[in-house]
Amino acid sequence: MIIGMGSDLCNIERIQNSLDRFGQRFENRVFTEIERAKGDRRPFTKAGTLAKRFAAKEAFSKAVGTGFKAGVFMKDIGVVNAKSGAPTLALTGGARLRLDSMTPEGHEAVVHLTLTDDHPWAQAFVVIEARPLTAE
Repeated sequence: MIIGMGSDLCNIERIQNSLDRFGQRFENRVFTEIERAKGDRRPFTKAGTLAKRFAAKEAFSKAVGTGFKAGVFMKDIGVVNAKSGAPTLALTGGARLRLDSMTPEGHEAVVHLTLTDDHPWAQAFVVIEARPLTAE
């Protein structure tokens, strides 16, 4: 069953302006080490790479119904790639606690994430599924 969904549209030029104005301070405040490394490997599309990740953080915060309140912080939400290469989220701190608190007993939360960009826009959709645990 779906227990949360969220979306966000982020302007890539806005992220570029923040990179130009605040540089590493902005990156360190918002993005995980893995996300920063991914952006650094893509120097010509760094702003787009980070904008998609920014949108994913916003979309997740909407999917759990808190926004960036109640202990949910941007750096607690990190975009990573599954073994298949598909993007997903690695959650820590308040983001993990919020997800755990909204997951019904006897279920596990599965986060589905899709990202896209077409300059000047980056977009993310998050769907949170509660999947019944199977007896082993």
